[in-house]
Parts: sequence; structure tokens; C-alpha cells
Amino acid sequence: MRLHTRDVSQDVRELGGLLGDVLSRLGSEKAFESVETLRTESIDYRRGETDSRDAVRDEIRGLSPELSGHVARSFATYFELINLAEERQRVRAIREGTQEGTLDDSLRATAETLAEKDADRETVQRVLEDVSVVPTFTAHPTEARRKTVKAKLRSVAALLAELDERRLTDREQAKLERQLESEVTGLWETRQVRKRRPDVTDEARNVLWYLENVLFDIVGEVYDELDRTVGAEFDTDVPELFSFRSWAGSDRDGNPYVTPEITAETLANQREVVLERYRDELKRLSGVLSQDGDRVRTSSAFTDSLESDRERFPAIAERATDRYPDEPYRQKLALMRVRIDRVGDVRPGGYADAEELLADVTVIADSLRENGGEAVVETEVDPLLRQVETFGFSLASLDLRDHQENHTTAIAEALAREGFDYDSMNEDERVSLLTDAILQDEPIISLDPEGLSETAGRVLTLFSETANWQKEYGQTAIDTYCISMTEEASHVLEVLFLADQAGIVDLPGYSGLDVVPLLETEYALSGARRIIGTLFENEAYAAALEARGGSQEIMLGYSDSNKENGFLAANWSLYKNQKRLAEIAEEYDVTLRLFHGRGGSISRGGGPMNEALLALPRETVSGQVKFTEQGEAIAEKYANPAIAERNVEQMLDAQIRARYDAIDEGPESLPDEWTETMDIAADTARDAYRDLLESDGFVSYFEQATPIQVIEDLNLGSRPASRSGERTVEDLRAIPWVFSWTQSRCILPGWYALAVGLDAVIEDGKMDTLQEMYEEWPFFRTTLDNATLALARTDLEISAEYATLAEDDLREEFFPRLEAEHERCVELVTEITGRDELLEREWLQNSLRRRNPYVDPLNLLQVNLLRQTHLTETERRALRLTVTGVAAGMKNTG
Repeated sequence: MRLHTRDVSQDVRELGGLLGDVLSRLGSEKAFESVETLRTESIDYRRGETDSRDAVRDEIRGLSPELSGHVARSFATYFELINLAEERQRVRAIREGTQEGTLDDSLRATAETLAEKDADRETVQRVLEDVSVVPTFTAHPTEARRKTVKAKLRSVAALLAELDERRLTDREQAKLERQLESEVTGLWETRQVRKRRPDVTDEARNVLWYLENVLFDIVGEVYDELDRTVGAEFDTDVPELFSFRSWAGSDRDGNPYVTPEITAETLANQREVVLERYRDELKRLSGVLSQDGDRVRTSSAFTDSLESDRERFPAIAERATDRYPDEPYRQKLALMRVRIDRVGDVRPGGYADAEELLADVTVIADSLRENGGEAVVETEVDPLLRQVETFGFSLASLDLRDHQENHTTAIAEALAREGFDYDSMNEDERVSLLTDAILQDEPIISLDPEGLSETAGRVLTLFSETANWQKEYGQTAIDTYCISMTEEASHVLEVLFLADQAGIVDLPGYSGLDVVPLLETEYALSGARRIIGTLFENEAYAAALEARGGSQEIMLGYSDSNKENGFLAANWSLYKNQKRLAEIAEEYDVTLRLFHGRGGSISRGGGPMNEALLALPRETVSGQVKFTEQGEAIAEKYANPAIAERNVEQMLDAQIRARYDAIDEGPESLPDEWTETMDIAADTARDAYRDLLESDGFVSYFEQATPIQVIEDLNLGSRPASRSGERTVEDLRAIPWVFSWTQSRCILPGWYALAVGLDAVIEDGKMDTLQEMYEEWPFFRTTLDNATLALARTDLEISAEYATLAEDDLREEFFPRLEAEHERCVELVTEITGRDELLEREWLQNSLRRRNPYVDPLNLLQVNLLRQTHLTETERRALRLTVTGVAAGMKNTG
């Protein structure tokens, strides 16, 4: 059966043709000619038909300011459209693979894999009960596109889907093609770059869109597939396996604009949205469950539930009976809608929590099943059950986050009012004081911010408001607190203490907060036992753990670890310390839940999520796993329902298989030679990476040979680009650090010093060992494959153009070092992996070949504009457009 009428080449050709027509009509013929010259000359150079890029450079140097803007906009818009064409191709592959049963990492493949391993029902049931996958959306400023632009692109995507999947008459086809032309025209006429920096509410609404419009709808489909595959194969019940969380509107680390008012608004908006979706679903069910009470029996439990609602709302029940005579399910659904309307309302009778709604939906499902309505339940009611289980009344629970220094400041100032000198205490004294205070029944500080510094006042107010939010929205709506830059046990106890003083914690029996240390520096990671062991042995913290079910979440910071240590050393340190954390948790009989602070780029922990989950040390796979989803990665994974569903399925497949292996095979036992090899390679790589960063003039080179200054001025997100406004590598946030190198096509955060580290062990004759490690060790294979992606996306010919922007001595000092390391990395990776080329994935090779000739002119235009000392406003706009265009072309920012 033919599922599609088009292919990616046709989509690319027709979208590019439409854009060319629009440019010629609404830009100018000269602009069209310039774009065509740049496009064809770049293609010729990439194909080897010309010897140099001189024709491209000459055309760019001859552009007027206005033409520069048209050219930048043209290529930027082209990539936005081509990304949609490739997205459509991904959907084709998913649909065709589903139809043919050939999709890797699918839930069908999960069931087959478990069956091949002779898994028994009891073990599979245990695995399912252990698994909890929690994507956590952040508001980190890596999304270069405006929301309006994204909306228009979704319209184009919808039209492409109709043209591709529907059987159309000539008239219908012509109409859709006219609509497509209209959308491309509107996209061209829409401003690409924001005039203002998005505020925190903009970012929260952005995350909310994906939850409301995509994820809410796919949940039922994922669970239905689970029931039909794993559930059916092993005759198991499928419990709740995944949920969603968010930092948007609640992450305070480095963002002074996240106020209590913003968090309260986010909580209110999320509840309003999810309740509206439930109203819609109940209304939809009312259209389906029209069973005649005279012909169809209902269960006694259902009858009791309906009667209870009638007593609760007698007048409304009478109207429902008049409207739906002898239609008991419709009457029940009408009264349920009233209860939804009264959630958080002063009027009585509203649902107290999502559990009450879940109970009502369940009683309907059970009644239908008892009376032959299994098919109705599976297709119409079960999806709503899964939605309520997954989203509750909060849609996505919020994580709070702040920097540990702010908590220390707040406590020191609050305790000073009570006669304590917290600043002068050492670590042991702080731990002792905080422990005694938490265990004491009466509070010892006031949370009144009056008379305190702004920082202290913000922290104390936050804890007071969190107690209020939990009362209003329920504890699970906002029940996690992440501490950035945790380096001591006292940093964790400080948050537990503040929660205790606010009434969020009341030990020994109650703790309304998971306190989550974020370990991101080498000092913190290597000191994991010192920090976590101290906490697990602490009387107050142990009581809090017990109150939270004996589960400890620990967050690992990929971004700052990479920026501090380099790619290879950071990955190895994270791997070793995950194993160390698992050992500590097992020693104290605590369930470990690792929270992976991954970014979109390879250097910040990016890469295929299912491969990353399967590469985790087996002893860390408790079944519970949490990870961040950031910036443009959110749009790439969750904007299209088919891709979003596939993404969730892949994560579940990986986690179910990984948990089964952890139970079946136990902790992995690595050969000493492998770990010794990694120790040597990582230590050598770290030294080489730090030597680069600490070399005199390197920061200046980075500043001159990348567009960091333009990126800092872009209105990408609400959070400042650096922590203190200083220009040092340490002070600069990881996102603009990676974004800048990506723009210049020298993605050194994803590979620099890898070759130096590998050469250190190859000199000892360990090439065979490295090849064995790649074949047999998922961690090493995934690490090398991810570096391969960064190496392949690097283009040192283009990077050399940026290097010409730097002072001669800086360029001569640093660019050859980068060039030599990249060249050696490519040699070693291909030798270790046994591949003839860097990339073995044909679709990725095709994508890069399709993109490179179109990214090149944008890079060269950007270099030309950066070279100029005085830009007109028109040229500044063009420069900003080149940044968004390259980001779209590389499909990555930071």
C-alpha cells in the first residue's frame, strides 16, 4: 500500500521554487539574481567544479546593505522550509516503518527483544513498575526563532502533510498549492528576528504550547501501543511510565526576571489549560457514550457514583436528566464537567484533586467493561484515563531552581537577626546547626524579607510562596527544588531547612519537597561521596528521604562540566561519578533517580536520547530517569505529533530494555584495561583542553573569530548570556559558548582534545583496545559516535574565514592548533570505528550535502559583515539574520 505521494526531493524543490518566486516578486530581481549566483557558485565549489570561493566572496562584497538583508533573509527562510521538508521525510519513515514492522527502538521491538531474552511475566511487570521517564522542559535561551515564525512554519508543515498523505482531486491539489504559496509569502513578509527579548511568560507559554497541543494528545496513542505490544505479549498491566515537568517560569538560576508572580501565573495558566482540555474530552465522550439506560446495564459502582453527584448538585442533576433522559453516562459526564468548572473555585463541589477525576473516569470505564463495552473503553475512555494519570491538574509539575550562593546568603542574613554568625561557621558547624534546626519543632527564623538584601528577600519570599502554591495547586504541582553549583552537603540542607521553616517540610512524617543537588563542577563530581554520603547519614535528611519514599534525585550538569573539562574528560567524569553515586545509593538502600542536564548540542550532552539511555552504567538504571529538553531540540522532537510519539516510544523502549538488563544481568563489570585506558585518555585530554583555554590570548581569539558579540545582543531568551557580565570562558554561560563556535563552523566543544587523549593511549599500543571498547562498550561507542557528529558538522574551510577576523598573531597561534586537532580526530575516529567516512547514516550524509552549499553563503556574508567596523541599521539586521539562518541551517544553536 502506497502511503505517500511525494518525497523529500520534491518538497525541497517546490519549496525552494516558491521561495524564489516570492523573492523575485517581493524583494527584487537583483536580489533574486544575487541569491542564485551565491547558490550555484557554492554548489559548484562543493561539487569540485570550481577551485575557489572567490566568486561567492566577490558577490557578497558587492552587495548593498539592502541586498545583504534580502540575501540573509532568503537563505534563512530557505532553511526554515527545508527543515520542514526533512521533518516530513522523518514522518514518512515512521509511518512506513510502522506499516512494515521494521522500526528499530519501537515498542513492538521492545516486546520482541524481551521475548528473545526469555523474560518472564513477573520480571516484565517489575520492570514496568520501576520505569519512570520524565522529560523536563527548560526555558534556556537556545531557540532562535520567533513564536510567530514557528506558527507559520507549522501551517506550512500541515499543508505538506495534506499534499503527501491525502488522495486529492486536481481541484483540491490546486487549492492546497495556492495555500502553500500564501503561507510562504506570509513567512517572507514576517520579521524573523525579535525586536525585544522574550520575557519569562513568553518562554512559559512556549513550553505550554507543546504540552497542550501535542503531548496531551499523543499520550493515549503511546499507552495503547504499550498495551498492544508489551502488555499483550506478557499479559501485564501497564502502569504510568512517563510524565512531563518544566522549568519555564520557575528556574531562578541566573535569571532575575523569574519572580514569585511569574511562577504563580505559570501555575495558574497550566491548570487552566489542562482543565480546559479535560472539559473538551468530557464533552467528546458525551457525544460517544449515548447508551440507552433502558437497554444497557450500568455497574452498581457507577450507579452509586452518579447518585452521589446528583445529591451534590440536585438542581444541575435535574437539568442533566431532562436533557439526557435515560442516558446515564451522559448525565454523569455533564456533572463531571460541573466539577471541573469548580476546581479552584469558591463554589463547592469541585474536584479536590486529579485522583477524584481519575476515579470518576475509571468508574465509567469499569461499568462499560462489565457490560460488553470493551471496544468503547479502549478507543474512547482509556486515552482520557492516561491523560489524567499523566497530566493531573498541573499539566507539567514545576521544578524550582536557584544557585546555592543565594540560599547561603538568605540563611546567613536571616540567622543574623537571631544572633547567629553563619558566615563564620565551617562546614561541619553549618551541617550541625541546620540539622538541629530542621529537627526542632519550632521555627528559628522569620521568612519576613523586611530589612534584608534583595537576594535574601527573594529567597525567603520564594519559600513562603511555595507553601502557598502547594496549598492552592496541590503538592505535586511544584514539589522539586534543584540547587545549582552544589559543592557541599550544607548546600542541600540549607534548602531543606528553608522548606522546614516555611512549613513545606514537617519531619519525621512529611516532606513536600524533593531536594535535588546539581553536581556540575569537577570538585562536586569527584566529591560525590563526601556530599551525598554526609546527607544520607544525616538524621534530618534521612528522615526527609524516608518521607519521600526513599528516593533521591541527583542532577548531573553536562554543560558546565564540558566547558570546564572538555568533551572526553567531561563524559568520562560523568560516567564514573554516575557509577559512584549508584554505589553510594545502594550502600544506604536509597533508590537513585539521575537527572541528566542535557542540552541540544553534542558538547552539552545532546545526541540521540535512546542511545544515551542505553549507554548509562547498568547499576544506575533504577528505572527512574529524568532529563532536560531545551531550546530548538524541543521543537525538533515535539512540534510534530508523529515525531513526538516516536520520540517518547524510543525513550520508553530504551529505558524498559535497560532496566530489564540491569535486573537480569546486574552491574556491569568492565575490564580494568578499559577503565585504565579511559583514565589516561581523559586526564591527558583535560590537560590539553585546559591548556588551550588558559593560553594567553585565547579569550581574545574566541571573541574575534566567532560572532559572540552578536549572539549576546540577540533577543534569544530572558536570561542574561553571562553570569556577571565579564568576558571570561568561566563566566560565559555554556549556551552562548557553544552557539558561537557552532556559528563559525568550528564546533570544538564537541571534539577538542579527543585526539590528544586517544593518542596518549595509542602510543602505548592500545589501538586494538580502543577498537574493542568501541565494539563492546555502549558508553565508549556512544561517546565516539557523538563526537563524530560534531566533527562532521565542523567545516574548517569556513572556520578559516572566521579566523581571518582575528589579529594575525592570535590567528597564527590558535587556528593551526584547532585545525590539527580536528584532522587527527577524524583520522582516529575513522580508524577506531572501522568506517571509511565519518558518518555511516545515509540520511545524515544527505542532509549535510543538501545543506552545506546553502549555509556557506550565510557564513561568508556573516564574516563580511563582522569585518566591517561601522554597520548601518539595515546591515545590523542582516547580520542578526545570518545568525538565525546559520542556526536553522546547522539545526543547532547551543
